[in-house]
Amino acid sequence: MAFLKLYKNRLKHNYNFLSNLFKKNNTEWGVVTKLLCGNKLFLQELINLGIAEMHDTRISNLKAIKELSGNIQTVYIKPPPKRSIPKLIKYADVSFNTDLSVIKLLSEESVRQNKTHKIIIMVEMGDLREGVMGEDLLDFYGRVFELPNINIVGIGTNLNCLNGIMPSPDKMIQLALYKQLIEVKFNHKIPWVSGGTTVAIPMLIKHQIPKSINHFRIGEALYFGKDIFTDGIIKGMRSDIFQLFTEIIELIEKPMTPTGEQMENPSGIKTEFDIADIGKTSHRAIIDIGLLECNPQFLIPDDDAVKIIEASSDMLVLDLGRNSGKYKVGDLVSFQLKYMGALGIMNSNYIQKVVE
Repeated sequence: MAFLKLYKNRLKHNYNFLSNLFKKNNTEWGVVTKLLCGNKLFLQELINLGIAEMHDTRISNLKAIKELSGNIQTVYIKPPPKRSIPKLIKYADVSFNTDLSVIKLLSEESVRQNKTHKIIIMVEMGDLREGVMGEDLLDFYGRVFELPNINIVGIGTNLNCLNGIMPSPDKMIQLALYKQLIEVKFNHKIPWVSGGTTVAIPMLIKHQIPKSINHFRIGEALYFGKDIFTDGIIKGMRSDIFQLFTEIIELIEKPMTPTGEQMENPSGIKTEFDIADIGKTSHRAIIDIGLLECNPQFLIPDDDAVKIIEASSDMLVLDLGRNSGKYKVGDLVSFQLKYMGALGIMNSNYIQKVVE
């Protein structure tokens, strides 16, 4: 059975790096936990680090966090669905919002549950995912400001996640100016300007973030040390928090090219082959994961001699060449994971999760 291992000492290393960075810059931050898909074993490891705030896009995951620790501030980081509002008020202390009709329902439900719900108004800054248009922000804020049991604790923005639009000093300054305009017009302080995610960490390190951008939401950097600007690793961080182990269930020397009439496979792919490989053979291994768990493009073999061929629904084929590693059936083949690979693996009930 394949299993995913989390190395808690490596996780602690990255957490301490980020904690020190944000403390030095007088910046608050929370951990984005959606990668963990509500897995309580891994969530507990985050709680053990002393994390006070967790962000997620699934209410069921926020519920799992609250069940582990009622002291964690939970933040729902996408516009809430109307049908989920009762549960959201119950399990999320804060939510990101862009729609007035939804916020009115949040207000009404907060009154019913005798709670004050905090919201962050998200502002569109160019990536064209969630966010109120800048020219509408003051009017929008004014309409929300008077709603009962709603506390506007910040404004924020999201960049890079849809169209790959990167943060810049100009965009961060613009977000900071929105804060100033709101505070002057409404005579109301905004505690958070949540303009930072993993993609903005290199800017923080280079002191390119205005001081009023005082709140970050961090996921990929904590788990992978990712520098999205360079597609590398942030200096001083680790990328090997997770490691996937899979078992070889078949290993046979086979032709490198198939024979017979070819059509598209069940994934709609018609594979192309190098005619230079006709007549050649290699050792091909099948491992016990497939597309149900992960897209192969998000897997990185730890052994450079291992090459990924293709996957079907629940099996993945590897090319071991001449099998210089002397692999045999029953041996484990390990992989590093890209973010989306880890997300797929975490979302699978068929992959065991372990901590070391």
